[in-house]
Amino acid sequence: MFPELRRKRQSLPLEACDAILKRGTSGVLALIGEEGYPYAVPLSYVWDGEKLYFHCAKNGHKMDAIRRDPRASFCVIDQDQVVPEEYTSYFRSVIVFGTVRILEEDGEKWAAVKKIALKYAPDDSGENREEVIKREWKALGMLELTVDHMTGKEAIELVSAKGNQ
Repeated sequence: MFPELRRKRQSLPLEACDAILKRGTSGVLALIGEEGYPYAVPLSYVWDGEKLYFHCAKNGHKMDAIRRDPRASFCVIDQDQVVPEEYTSYFRSVIVFGTVRILEEDGEKWAAVKKIALKYAPDDSGENREEVIKREWKALGMLELTVDHMTGKEAIELVSAKGNQ
C-alpha cells in the first residue's frame, strides 16, 4: 500500500523517526481538500510516541477536509542545511501517513491539549496551564492522527558522514 523508499540506504530507523517527531515543533499536515485539490497546512503538534495531536479551530477548510476524508500525511523537517557549492541540501525528515480523527469527547480532548501545552510551555505552572486551556476551550478543536506508516530519510551526505565516524 505504501511505496518503499527508492534510496533505502538513506532510510532512517524508526527510533530516529521517533526522536525527530519528539524534538520537532512544527510540520505540514496534508489532506485531500475541496474538489480533490491537495491541502497542506503548517501546524504545531505533539508526538506522544504513538499518535500525533494538533490543536486548531473547530471550523474551517482543514476540518471540512478531514470530515470528507480523514486520510492524511504529516511531514516534519528536522534539518535542511543548504550547501550551495554542492548544489544540494543536507536534509533529514520524517513523513507519517495515517488517519485523522476530530476529538469530540471532553476527556480525550483535554488530555490531548494538555500534552501540547506541556510541550510548548513546559515551565508554566499547572494552575496557569489549566486557566489558559479553560479560557480557550469553547473555540478549541483537537485532532489526533493515528499512524499507519512512517518513513524517515536523510541526505546521502549525512549517511556517508556517519559511515566515516
